[in-house]
Amino acid sequence: MENNPLSLVQLNSLVRRSIEACLPDTYWVQAETSDVRANSSGHCYLEFVQKDPAGNTLIAKARGIIWAGTFARLRAYFERETGQAFVSGIKVLVKVSVGFHELYGYSLTVVDIDPTYTLGDLARKRKEILNRLDKEGILTLNKELEIPEAAQRIAVISSPTAAGYGDFCNQLNNNAFGFVFYPRLFPAVMQGDKVEISIISALNRIYEEADNWDAVVIIRGGGATSDLSGFDTYDLAANCAQFPLPIITGIGHERDDTVIDMVAHTRVKTPTAAAEFLVNHLRQTAERLDNFIQYIYQEVPQRIVRERERLDGWLARIPSKIQLRIQQESFIQERFARRIGTALQTRFQSEKHRQEICLQRMQTALRVRMQTEKHRIELYSERIKAASPDILLKRGYSMTLKDGKAVTDASRLRPGDTVETRLAKGSFKSKVI
Repeated sequence: MENNPLSLVQLNSLVRRSIEACLPDTYWVQAETSDVRANSSGHCYLEFVQKDPAGNTLIAKARGIIWAGTFARLRAYFERETGQAFVSGIKVLVKVSVGFHELYGYSLTVVDIDPTYTLGDLARKRKEILNRLDKEGILTLNKELEIPEAAQRIAVISSPTAAGYGDFCNQLNNNAFGFVFYPRLFPAVMQGDKVEISIISALNRIYEEADNWDAVVIIRGGGATSDLSGFDTYDLAANCAQFPLPIITGIGHERDDTVIDMVAHTRVKTPTAAAEFLVNHLRQTAERLDNFIQYIYQEVPQRIVRERERLDGWLARIPSKIQLRIQQESFIQERFARRIGTALQTRFQSEKHRQEICLQRMQTALRVRMQTEKHRIELYSERIKAASPDILLKRGYSMTLKDGKAVTDASRLRPGDTVETRLAKGSFKSKVI
């Protein structure tokens, strides 16, 4: 072998023959698509990858090819069954044959595909998103809102060129009941990889003038079923679930609900059905108003008659009620008068008795005071009598007067002064020598 080395093409041919010999059958393989590209000839070139669940790193990779005839058939079948475009980043179960080409190397040729595997993965992703919304407590927020009774101001999120938008406006504005609606378009991309960011942007514009709108309608019509993957994202679902206005979805997907269908207030199948829903809602409101009007026309006159009869009954009872009330008040006044007379008599007797007691106390106190004062006067009288000059004179004393005034100091007398001396009996005059 060392003396006869193989050329690279010989070695690759050996590998090809070995693979063809060892792996002659077809095999079902689970993988994730990557770098999906369809060329002008109709062939589809892609890579199949497998990632580590723990670290999300690649642990296996293989080049894949789907020949044009097979690809046209499988793509239509896959998209019809799953509602998902055959693009990169989806998990698939494919039936492949293993091949090796001297120039292009190892590859897997796809001959069949099982859409149920992808449907299971899409359902799992939807469930994960719904569980996350439920855990955050926002899953049913939009469903709990009430659509206004007269929902006529409608903010519409759709592509301006979509046939569904035209059908919606035509159905809404030409309804059989002549109801007037005021729709306004907030343009958005409704297919492709820009669906999520475009619809969220439109919701933000509506939110800025939320007071001007009664409800939001998200509609899509005429697009491929495979373009619905953009409606199955967490961010778009979270925005719809928490939006302050009721959201009605009609994105033309009859078989399965997308995530935003599940969080929206109301889900209908098509844009036309969304318009019919709004018309029926307003019709129900109109019917309730008609019922109220009929009730008013029928019940109000009867109510007036009943109230008039009741009023007449009250009027007839007023005289007897007044007479009865007068008698009751008269009896009450008589009873009060008797109670007042008794109370006054009792009070009068009580005050009279109190006055008699006070009078007796005053008389007793006055007698005691008079006796006390009489005794005190007698004492003063005895003292006055004891101090009288007559008493002193009777005891042998005399009193000398000069010019009618008692002489108490002999130095005040002068020779030749005439003085009068009074005795107990009589008086005499003398001259000072």
